[in-house]
Amino acid sequence: MANNFSLHGRRALVTGAGRGLGRAMAEGLAEAGAQVALVSRTSAEIDEVAATVGERAVAHPADVSSSTDMSGLLDSVEDELGGGVDIVLHGAGIQHRAPAEAFDRAQWDRILSTNLTAPFLLSQEIGRRQIRRGREGSHIFIGSLTSHISIRDVVAYTASKSGVYGVVRGLSTEWAQHGIRVNGIGPGYFRTKLTEAVFEDPERQQKMLDRIPMQRFGNPEDLAGAAVFLASPAAGYITGQMLMVDGGWLSS
Repeated sequence: MANNFSLHGRRALVTGAGRGLGRAMAEGLAEAGAQVALVSRTSAEIDEVAATVGERAVAHPADVSSSTDMSGLLDSVEDELGGGVDIVLHGAGIQHRAPAEAFDRAQWDRILSTNLTAPFLLSQEIGRRQIRRGREGSHIFIGSLTSHISIRDVVAYTASKSGVYGVVRGLSTEWAQHGIRVNGIGPGYFRTKLTEAVFEDPERQQKMLDRIPMQRFGNPEDLAGAAVFLASPAAGYITGQMLMVDGGWLSS
């Protein structure tokens, strides 16, 4: 059974791999045996991760949110990995907090571009290549509690993560016939740079904690197992799903 969770011989691309949740998931994929291309716009961060992971990782500086040449990006990554990408994990994401009536249009466009459009375009190009080459694959998007529910002052983030779940469902339906699985991971409350503003308010922090049945916030490492599972043969009959890793929040 352990072999079903092995990623040996697989090549993975992880965006947002330089810090927080993206880094933890990238390290998990590498530990399971995958060769991993670490993609981030911050070279110093992914260089550090690559040094920590060792020979299973290559650092590839790039800003996927502003890339107009996903084909060129994939060409470079494939050269570095020594072949086509089997697994893509879209870890890059941004946030902006403001009341809906005061939400800035530029911030709206920036969040939708980074959290929704860029991951779709990257998966689109990887999917094209997998279909053309007759390769199976696993695409893993990052959703959120807001893929299912609304939270105050994050209307653009909510729109982007609701859209991510729609992309997961749409691609999974179209690509299942090619052996390409498309799923999402929906983190609950994890302390990262995106959520730091929430954690700075002790009263709000306690209210969130009271809502979580497991009575703790998530650690980045809590997502590594979900990423490895969805990328692996163990999840071979799973597609179109948003796997919530939230300590029981949505069920409470």
